[in-house]
Parts: sequence; C-alpha cells; structure tokens
Amino acid sequence: MDDLIIALGPAFAAGFAIQRLMEILDPVVDVVKLFKAHKKVVLGIVSLIVGLVLAFGIGLRVLEPLGVLNAEFWDAIITAFVISAGTEGFNSIMKFLGYKKEEKKSEAAISKTNADVSALELLQKTV
Repeated sequence: MDDLIIALGPAFAAGFAIQRLMEILDPVVDVVKLFKAHKKVVLGIVSLIVGLVLAFGIGLRVLEPLGVLNAEFWDAIITAFVISAGTEGFNSIMKFLGYKKEEKKSEAAISKTNADVSALELLQKTV
C-alpha cells in the first residue's frame, strides 16, 4: 500500500495544483462577462486541458500503479480526468483502496476462522 501511495504521489500533487489553479482562476472568470454565466464549464475545461497536458506531457499515470498494464493512451486520458478533479479524484481512489483493503482483511479473517474450525473438528475426531 505504501508503494502505491508513493506511485500515485506525483499525480496527487498535480491534482492539488490544478485545484489551487482553479481557486486562483475563479475570480478571474467572474470578471470576464463572457465566461461568467458558464463559470463551472469554463473552469472544468481549463482543468481538463491542464490535466491532459500533464498526463501526456510528463507521463503522469494513475492506472498503471493500480495494476492496469498496456493501456498507455487510456491511462493518460483517465489520469487527466482524475487529476482535473483535484484532490476529490484522489480521495475517491483512496476510499476505494481502503474498502478493498478492509474487504481483504475480512476475507482473511473468515479463512482463518474456517481453518481454525476445521482444525478443531479434526482434533475432536482424533480424541
């Protein structure tokens, strides 16, 4: 899990930077009357363009560290969308990974319990 966090760190930092950029551009968009009515769309497009530049330009990826291989183009597209969402995109990924980790722990606990019950039954049969 620590390796995964380290692998996703640069993309997380990029998402944080995009989020900060949107906070800076927000009042600028309010000043430009043409964009004011469509501020959310304008900011979304700008963040996606920056995400695409970062994904394709410097090779940020989020699927590869998650185990998806041989999907270079789609990995870049998905990375652009994830980092354009700012920290919210990474919070979603981290929640998902947390759920998967808990699910594996639960499965391991059930397997251990089943093994303990089987061992106890076997022991009782021999006595």
